[in-house]
Amino acid sequence: MANYFEMTRDELTAEKAALEEKYKKFQAMGLKLNMARGKPGPHQMDLAMGLLQMTDYTTDAGTDARNYGDLEGLREARELFGDVMGVKPEEVFVGGNSSLQIMYNLISMGYCFGFPESPCPWSQVEKRKFLCPVPGYDRHFAITEEFGFELISVPMTPTGPDMDVVEKLVAEDDTIKGIWCVPQYSNPDGYTYSDETIDRFAKMKTAAPDFKIFWDEAYIVHHLTDEIIETPVLLNECKKYGTEDRVFMFTSTSKITFPGAGVSALACSEAMMKYICKRFSVMIISYDKMNQLRHVRFLKNKEGVLAHMAKHRRRLVPCFDAVKTAFNEELTPCGDIAHWTNPKGGYFISLYVMPGCAKRVAQLCKDCGLTLTGAGSAYPYHKDPDDAHLRIAPTYPSLDEVETASDLLCVCVRLAAVEKLLAEKA
Repeated sequence: MANYFEMTRDELTAEKAALEEKYKKFQAMGLKLNMARGKPGPHQMDLAMGLLQMTDYTTDAGTDARNYGDLEGLREARELFGDVMGVKPEEVFVGGNSSLQIMYNLISMGYCFGFPESPCPWSQVEKRKFLCPVPGYDRHFAITEEFGFELISVPMTPTGPDMDVVEKLVAEDDTIKGIWCVPQYSNPDGYTYSDETIDRFAKMKTAAPDFKIFWDEAYIVHHLTDEIIETPVLLNECKKYGTEDRVFMFTSTSKITFPGAGVSALACSEAMMKYICKRFSVMIISYDKMNQLRHVRFLKNKEGVLAHMAKHRRRLVPCFDAVKTAFNEELTPCGDIAHWTNPKGGYFISLYVMPGCAKRVAQLCKDCGLTLTGAGSAYPYHKDPDDAHLRIAPTYPSLDEVETASDLLCVCVRLAAVEKLLAEKA
């Protein structure tokens, strides 16, 4: 295997023919593989079946979790999530199975009513904007797009969003109402924000008095190494500067227990908690407290959560290693046709192929029975300006399936690169 950039046109043509033969062999296998969404596999979800064995639904306070009440969530559930996120129980709201739903409801709240410090509801702000670190989480971007925000891309770095860009934008434009963030093991790069980045978020000046940071701690306990990375808690850091009302922190058990039947949580300042509960009380009396109690009794505390996630890690690490091994063996010798991230946690690997090739790679994979997240999905409006990024999710398939999918993906990346280089030489 040689560096593609050092090959002659004839050598590239021969390489293309060889890759097409390999591709045909994969086509003949009739594959149905999926590395698109970051879903836990069946063996991960089986680890949590014990939480369904509970029969006593009496809370620590002596109330019946099967009945009405406790809009903010059960006290013991607020304590569990407070322990995980590093905040006080009084700063935690425990919701249903989806943290994304809470995010949607808060954007809707700002849109319809604004927040206590808002000059007007966000719906009345012409050309309202939201910042989107890229590559990022497509479902985040879709929420603000749904409510008519202009999505402004901000480059991601290994230490978090480019804060020089963020600070300049939010200081100058009061129509920018917030930013999406996945601060630990970011989706999809797997980066963790530095202490300096978190401090700059806490103290930065914003033209909009109601600027909000949507801080999605989806992967706060999803470690892939023995190193338990912990960063400063944004809500606590903001208290040092009097900016705690700008923070909404989210997490859930979706990738800890059951994605379809987990528990979500919001952390914010106590003043903002009162406002949110006032608005939410019109919508709902309480979320599923039976499920909250089941999760508390099963997971117990942060130490229990980390012990449970260590079982997940033993299943996931071989799958992530299989992808990276294939990339190293099959792509690295070909020259600079691709590079990828090496996350210490989370659910994804970012694969960056030659500019102009990501859509071609995704289509080649699809035509051969491997589904990937659509090229460009990690960018606002699904438009990757370089057509270079692909999000790889090795969590759901079995190890054998991940190995097969990785080998096929490498063939597709190489084939797309050879096609592009031949076109350039022509």
